[in-house]
Amino acid sequence: MADAEEELVDYEEEETAAEKTAGDAPNAKKGYVGIHSSGFRDFLLKPELLRAIGDCGFEHPSEVQHECIPQAILGMDVICQAKSGMGKTAVFVLAVLQQIEPVDGEIHAVVLCHTRELAYQICHEFERFSVYRPDTKVGVIFGGVNVKQQKEMLEKECPHVIVGTPGRIKALAKDGALKLKHVRHFVLDECDKMLEALDMRADVQEIFKMTPHDKQTMMFSATLSKEIRPVVKRFMTDPMEVIVDDEAKLTLHGLVQHYTMLNEDEKNRKLNDLLDALDFNQVVIFVKSVARCIELNKLLIECNFPCMCIHAKLSQDERLKRYKEFKEGQKRILVATDLVGRGIDIERVNIVINYDMPESKAEEPAGAGAGAATGGEASRSHLGNGADTYLHRVGRAGRFGTKGLAITFVSSEKDSNVLNQVQERFDVDIKELPDSIDTSTYMPS
Repeated sequence: MADAEEELVDYEEEETAAEKTAGDAPNAKKGYVGIHSSGFRDFLLKPELLRAIGDCGFEHPSEVQHECIPQAILGMDVICQAKSGMGKTAVFVLAVLQQIEPVDGEIHAVVLCHTRELAYQICHEFERFSVYRPDTKVGVIFGGVNVKQQKEMLEKECPHVIVGTPGRIKALAKDGALKLKHVRHFVLDECDKMLEALDMRADVQEIFKMTPHDKQTMMFSATLSKEIRPVVKRFMTDPMEVIVDDEAKLTLHGLVQHYTMLNEDEKNRKLNDLLDALDFNQVVIFVKSVARCIELNKLLIECNFPCMCIHAKLSQDERLKRYKEFKEGQKRILVATDLVGRGIDIERVNIVINYDMPESKAEEPAGAGAGAATGGEASRSHLGNGADTYLHRVGRAGRFGTKGLAITFVSSEKDSNVLNQVQERFDVDIKELPDSIDTSTYMPS
């Protein structure tokens, strides 16, 4: 498992390239916030952390890191809302590693997220930044893996930092295998997604109550609705809030966004034409159900496109295997459900296509087998607001101010409504797809 974890995607890889480019170019890209002359050294981080940061190639903190890290490393509770790809993960990873004093057999930090893939990524971030702190052990825990193995790991090599999904962590904690009485740091990533779903919120609350009252709580997301903010604050004590109140600031600079109006039965031909016409490194195509994911992938393979798919019905091992293959560039096209709509970062992706528009709350998924096929994933992926999901999806391209292209298929009145919500909320003008797109507008030079 350790080998797999080391090779998995990490959040901030894109930052490395973006920061170096921004530092070298006379006119830094608009999306890169390198306006601060300060570097990570100014945060007075431990030498081992600074060395690891240097190894990763980071020089200057992003705006969100500049705002959050100085307070977070002092143990303050933090609520952070900032756009995708701006290094939120590094905030809590560095804050925890800066403060933690490892004691054998004691868990000092719990990080919860809503998917297994995200748990792997965050675990890898901790490993990457703690490379010069070999006394700090990190473990990842989620469902779909043998419980007995996880219990043995907790007993024989108890990690100081646990990253995982709420269901399995709650089960192991209630069973007494995972002891939370020494926890000093409690983190939720993509907190809105976890707290909107009532069943997941109940799990989070139960885990939270098993930890000591006196601890640091940090919550992060790209989107925090006015409804969910009071829920988030109930976990906090006088938190520092770094929140983008102006939602227009949430959209990604450098990301070209277009839509195209078409009928449902015209989507396949249009997608085929786009994949033939566009220059790209890698593409992610989002659909709304597992059934559509499987069928579209099959169709594209028949058309000789280098394609693969990821969805919730795959076994965990197979999901991880495909995910690594795409990350390594073995295939250039990925068809996916919203399972990879948040947090999953693959540096070569520069085009996102919304084959299906995200659906808003209280809407039932339409289309072939959508309800039956998606199972638990459907209930999760359709809980959120369609505009929020759109933002997270297109955030897979154009990470950290780099160039990217997002194209959305609009085939119904519901689709049009979501597109209008996106434009109004995030103050972005999404124009109709032209006959041809200048490659230089979305491909890095």
